[in-house]
Amino acid sequence: MSKEFAGTIKVDIRDSVADWAPYELPRAPEGAPNILVILYDDTGLASWSPYGGRVAMPTLDRLAENGLTYTQWHTTSICSSTRSTFLTGRNHHANGMGVIMEGTNGFPGYSGRIPQECATIGQVLQDSGYSTFWVGKNHNVPEEDISSGGSKSQWPLAMGFDRFYGYLGGETNQWYPDLVEDNRFIEAPYTPEEGYHLSKDLADQAIRMIRDQKSSNPSKPWFTWYNPGANHAPHQAPPEYIAKYKGLFDDGYDAYRTWVLERMIERGIMPAGTELTPFDPLPDDQANAADHVKPWDSLSDDEKRLFSRMAEVFAAYSEYTDVEIGRVIDYLEESGQLENTLIFYCADNGASGEGSPDGSVNENKFFNGFPDDLQENLSKIDVLGTAATYNHYPTGWAAAFSAPFKMFKRYAQFSGGSCDPLIIHWPAGIKAKGEIRHQYHHSVDIVSTILDVIGIEFPDEYRGVKQRPLPGVSMKYSFDAAPDAPTEKHVQYYAMLGTRGIWKDGWKAAAIHAPLTGHGRFDEDRWELYHVDVDRSESKDLSAEHPEKLQELIETFDAEAKANFVYPLDDRPAREQLTIDRPQAEPPRERYIYYPDTTAVPESVAVNVRGRSFKIIADVVLEAGAEGVIFAHGSRFGGHTLFLKDGRLNYVYNFLGIPPEQTYTSGALTAGPHAVGMEFIRESAGEHGESIGTCRLYVDDQVVAEGPMRAQIGKFTLCGDGLCVGFDSSDTVSTQYKNPFPFTGGKLLGVAVDVSSEQYLDLELEALAALARE
Repeated sequence: MSKEFAGTIKVDIRDSVADWAPYELPRAPEGAPNILVILYDDTGLASWSPYGGRVAMPTLDRLAENGLTYTQWHTTSICSSTRSTFLTGRNHHANGMGVIMEGTNGFPGYSGRIPQECATIGQVLQDSGYSTFWVGKNHNVPEEDISSGGSKSQWPLAMGFDRFYGYLGGETNQWYPDLVEDNRFIEAPYTPEEGYHLSKDLADQAIRMIRDQKSSNPSKPWFTWYNPGANHAPHQAPPEYIAKYKGLFDDGYDAYRTWVLERMIERGIMPAGTELTPFDPLPDDQANAADHVKPWDSLSDDEKRLFSRMAEVFAAYSEYTDVEIGRVIDYLEESGQLENTLIFYCADNGASGEGSPDGSVNENKFFNGFPDDLQENLSKIDVLGTAATYNHYPTGWAAAFSAPFKMFKRYAQFSGGSCDPLIIHWPAGIKAKGEIRHQYHHSVDIVSTILDVIGIEFPDEYRGVKQRPLPGVSMKYSFDAAPDAPTEKHVQYYAMLGTRGIWKDGWKAAAIHAPLTGHGRFDEDRWELYHVDVDRSESKDLSAEHPEKLQELIETFDAEAKANFVYPLDDRPAREQLTIDRPQAEPPRERYIYYPDTTAVPESVAVNVRGRSFKIIADVVLEAGAEGVIFAHGSRFGGHTLFLKDGRLNYVYNFLGIPPEQTYTSGALTAGPHAVGMEFIRESAGEHGESIGTCRLYVDDQVVAEGPMRAQIGKFTLCGDGLCVGFDSSDTVSTQYKNPFPFTGGKLLGVAVDVSSEQYLDLELEALAALARE
């Protein structure tokens, strides 16, 4: 409530007394620290050097030596959900974020839209005198809103952030990212050939935002949420960093787990006597085959060579990003800000198993339900980490980097999915240096901690809406507590993609159920019980010894689930969840018309040609030497493109980046007006659900090329590479031209894409007439 005006108002201003108090903006409390939250993706507890892992993290080592390393800090086990807890301080289902944004399903806990009763930390800090910056990944904007004309109600600037620079989706190509600055889509400022990598760009942008703010408002504290693309796929890094790890993972993921647990115990991360849990701990009738781990000694020499290289690239990616973050830390130190900056350096879930048992050179195969091919992967071994691959290591490394726990990302009931690194650094506010903390906490506690440190409270009401209370427990008490002092947290539920767990006062119950299987039958799930205060790896099932404790925890889970909108549980396969029909800002139609000189249209709102027949028709006027992209959608890892080259019309459908590119080419075109395009007639489904059919390439009303074609039924990419007319943004769909290959030598009036059942020739004149009218 603003203050009432206490001045005097007369007819003449000379007889009046001003009162500025009601109009002054709030200031942060005296001495309030800056806040820097660095949130990596997909990183198990056993990955990084401060925890005993082989991945060198020089910046994080430096912060750990002067800060606190937490060993029992947890997350929701998946990206969007964890990030929502950082954003609002509420549990993920209460935020409507019980699943990633691509899997929302229209129930309260899974709507993908943060309710008004869950205001954000950005909004609260803005209203408390802070500058607020968001750098890097978002993944909390509904898919249908990711467009130039879409609703901006959940974009960062509407969620309490003064500035945003990064990407809105779940992942992006690190060499060719899908970038947004504030409220608009932009292209990367320079190319990989000129030294570009997203990790470098994000560090530059974070420094620039903070430096600009300090130049104009040096007394004002800031909150920066820094979200690098690492360690999410694609794993991409400069070759000199990859070379540093050559041979370091040749012993394999079985041996790594044993080696790293010994190191974790030596460092005090894990207590003596902690046991390794087995690979593939779920029974065959419950397990997800895509998450199986092949024993290292069962692999061929080629597989060992490939899998080791994939781990080397991952490690390089993580370290390179950490080094770039180090430039931000160096800047804070040089500018005198590091002392009073509270830093949380952490990860959003366990290591990722989305690479399948065989690893992948294109992670999008996982989301299309399409298997990887060992020979294809081996053919790319020397270019792993470059722009030529979209690689991801196999499940064995996910389990190894999440040691000593069971499973990995998505498995919320096990610590392999939810126990993550967290290091806190704040010289001005934490006396202890280089110490370990074993108190049990969760990502939902971070907002409560920040507010407690600053000395402000979350408002009971925000913009006229009564607020949902914060369930988090401030971690501030642990800053100067003994390493093994009791935690002040008492209960935390876990639920993700059909998996369930509950921790309460040192005990944990876990439902034995795999995610993304479609098994259902949740009432038949068997529950295990662990006393995690003494069994940190959750290796001993005590359900038979303590049935009453297990029942207590199951009942607690049910109460927490009902209070936080966890039901209904959903374990449907990834492809099924990713292709759910969702309300769109634009009503569905059978014909979509696109024009040149517009920003790339994100896949979430572009025409959906997946799993169906479709036609593309373009209206062009060609001059001699005309060339360039007419239409492109996707990237080299999945997509299709219509382009002119060497005087000929070409259509390429790049199926999941698997060579060879499916190419259909015309003879030489004459100058003048033409209707050019293609038609795909879907005739059947392939072994893995892919569309099988016939492609016809047209120039005017003539078929100039024809042949069999297969097409994806899942997304072209998760990185957001959009639909373009007159150019190809980011990474090119086809290797037959280089980015952006703009259309030149004539006039491109527009492109129509039709998904009706009508034939191409029946639509040609109608589509061209529509283009001419616009």
